[in-house]
Amino acid sequence: ALEKSNMTIFSLMTISASPWSCDLQIRQSKLCKLIEDERQFVGRNKHQRQRYVTKVGKCKVNLGNIQEKKRFLSDIFTTIVDLKYRWFLFIFSMCYIITWVVFGIMYYLDAWIRDDVNHIGDTEWKACIENIDNFISALLFSVESQRTIGYGSRIVTANCSEGVLLLMAQSIIGSMIDALMVGCMFVKISRPKKRAQTLIFSKKCVISSRDEKLCLMFRIGDLRDSHMVDAKIRAKLIKSRQTKEGEFIPLDQSELNLGYGTGEDHLFLVEPQIICHIINEVSPFWEMSAEALKREQFEIIIILEGIVEATGMTCQARTSYIENEILWGHRFEPCMTLEKGAFHVDYTKFERTFEVRTPRLSAREIYDLKEMENQEQSTLNFYWDHLAQPCFSAEPNHEAQRGGCPNEQEKRNKEYRNHSTRL
Repeated sequence: ALEKSNMTIFSLMTISASPWSCDLQIRQSKLCKLIEDERQFVGRNKHQRQRYVTKVGKCKVNLGNIQEKKRFLSDIFTTIVDLKYRWFLFIFSMCYIITWVVFGIMYYLDAWIRDDVNHIGDTEWKACIENIDNFISALLFSVESQRTIGYGSRIVTANCSEGVLLLMAQSIIGSMIDALMVGCMFVKISRPKKRAQTLIFSKKCVISSRDEKLCLMFRIGDLRDSHMVDAKIRAKLIKSRQTKEGEFIPLDQSELNLGYGTGEDHLFLVEPQIICHIINEVSPFWEMSAEALKREQFEIIIILEGIVEATGMTCQARTSYIENEILWGHRFEPCMTLEKGAFHVDYTKFERTFEVRTPRLSAREIYDLKEMENQEQSTLNFYWDHLAQPCFSAEPNHEAQRGGCPNEQEKRNKEYRNHSTRL
């Protein structure tokens, strides 16, 4: 698009001497402005990469146009727990205030209808609720009844049945509100989501060779002394792709094997560990080289799950890595040493990496080169065995049994040296 725009500008400049030169100059300035805006837009998109999951594990997905919102009310407990603290405390306070005010109004209306407000201090008057002369006194009685304070100056007598029924109803409703609100508060405070803040991930991924295999690696650690029970690690690759039928999938999820078949995905997370993904034939990075990595656009989601040892609740910690957060040809620096009979972890080295000699080729290209070398070595061994057979078959004497045919042996050694030099 930029080349076409530049060609258009050049064609406009060549005919600028025509009578319409003023209009052409205006058009030329507009085209220049469009090109500049396009460059700024491309540069802004390059630096401002939209993530699927943030580094702290928050999913950047906004749900909108939900028609059946009544589903949230059917699970009111989870809905209240998921609220932010400011809304949770607001609902927590309003539940109590509303019930106090509503029952206070009922107590005052009952006292007003029975004319108890006008007979305060009358010993001969049989009041339903004693010592209620205005709404404030009825509100105080409502708070005292629901919170079981009972100062004793305001009481419900046996002279009316509706007062007893109101007191029973308020006691039952107050107990239900206590059970719901206190339960929600306890669950919200003790949620294992806070435990995930002490599970840390390295800010960068590295790609280097391990055991002669190209691997994608990252580091995780636990900052607490109480460990995660039955910790499991898994990874997802988020990348757009197009199917063979032409369907475009914008956020396709594929699994990255972190040792599922061998049990290496089950971690004993006592010290920082380096998690390894072997780039093999089934890996999405099988055909990706160091240069191709710079042109790709994807996101790796890391999910760590386990049971909190202190509470027994399941905890999940998440993070993500995008393409420019992967270091090719790097390795993590060791951060654990043995000091005074115990292992010491230095978290200042948790993020440190150093460069190592790593081929810039893809894992498939490295595999093909090794296969070619193995085929050449097999061919050469077969050639040497073929040269040695006539010698041993033609001269079955004592010299041959001792490894004779010195000329053939020297020839074989020479061929071996020449081939080694070529390699």
